[in-house]
Amino acid sequence: MSSIAITKDTYLMWYELMLLMRKFEEKTGQLYGQQKIRGFCHLYIGQEAVLAGAVSALKHEDSMITAYRDHAHALAKGTTPKAIMAEMYGKATGCSKGKGGSMHMFDKENNFYGGHGIVGGQIPLGAGIAFAEKFKGTDHLCVCYMGDGAVRQGALNETFNMAALWKLPVIFVCENNGYAMGTSVARTTAEVDIYKLGIPYGIPSSPVDGMDPVAVHNAMDEAAQRARAGEGPTFLEARTYRYKGHSMSDPQKYRTKEEVESYKLKDPIEIVKQAIEKEGYADEKWFEEIAAKVKAQVDEAVQFAEESPWPEASELYTDVYVQNDYPYIRD
Repeated sequence: MSSIAITKDTYLMWYELMLLMRKFEEKTGQLYGQQKIRGFCHLYIGQEAVLAGAVSALKHEDSMITAYRDHAHALAKGTTPKAIMAEMYGKATGCSKGKGGSMHMFDKENNFYGGHGIVGGQIPLGAGIAFAEKFKGTDHLCVCYMGDGAVRQGALNETFNMAALWKLPVIFVCENNGYAMGTSVARTTAEVDIYKLGIPYGIPSSPVDGMDPVAVHNAMDEAAQRARAGEGPTFLEARTYRYKGHSMSDPQKYRTKEEVESYKLKDPIEIVKQAIEKEGYADEKWFEEIAAKVKAQVDEAVQFAEESPWPEASELYTDVYVQNDYPYIRD
C-alpha cells in the first residue's frame, strides 16, 4: 500500500523535473559537441521517469549513488544546474570543484554520492552507506542505481548477500535500458529478467515500468517502507530506454531507428503531460511558463559555467586524503 499519495502537485513536480533533466541533457550534448565539456559524457534522455518517480517517494535525507550516467541523478537530488554544469566544464565552482567532471560528481549536502566510473563499483558502496544509516540508528535509506551491464559483476552478488544478511536499508535499482554499452541484454546474460537475480538471496525483487513515474513511485514507496521498517533491501529492475547512445562517441549501429522511435511513443514527459491535461491540473499557459523557467535555468547554468574560474593548480594536492597534512603529498 502506498504511504505517499500521488497528487496534483506530484504530477506537476514530475513534469517540471523531467523537463529540466531533458533540456539540461540536450544542452549538455550540444556543449560536448562544441568541446566545452571534455572527457566522457553519458546522457540520460529517455530515462527520466526512473528518477522522477523515485524522488516523490523518498526523503531529502535519503542517499543516492549511481554509475557514470549521473547528471540527472544530481538534479533529482537537488544539486543546482549551475553547480552541475560548472562541474562538467571542470570549473572551480562545480559541485566537486571541477575535479569530478561528467562522470564523478558528488554533492554531500544533498546526499548524492556519485557518479562512479568503475562498472558496478557503486553497488557495494551503496550498501556501505545503508550500513552507516543502520549503525547510526536513523530511518534513512540509500538508493543504489546501476545499469544492466553492471549486474554481471561479482560485486553485485557479494553485496546482495551481505545486504540481505544484515537487512540493510538499501534499494537496489537496475536501470535496464536494454544495452550494456552497445551489446543487448539478450546477448550478455543468461537471465534476461534481471530482477530475478535478487530472488536467491531472499530479496524482494520485481520488474517496474521505467517509462512510467507512477509505477516507479509505487514500487519505490513500498521498498522505502520496508527499508525504514528494518526489513532489509529491495531489488527493482526499472525497464527503461535511452534515446541517445551509450556515450557521446557511440554511433548506435547496434539498434534500428525504428526501435528508438517506438520507445519515443512511450516518452515519460509526454505521458505525464497528457495526464495533467486530462485531469485538468494545469492549462497551456502553465506548460509555457514551465518551459520558459527551465530554459532560463539551463541558460543561466551555461553562463555560470562559462564565467566561472578554473581551479588553481594547488587544488591538485587537496581533497586527496582526509588527513590534511598527509606526508606523501608534495606540492
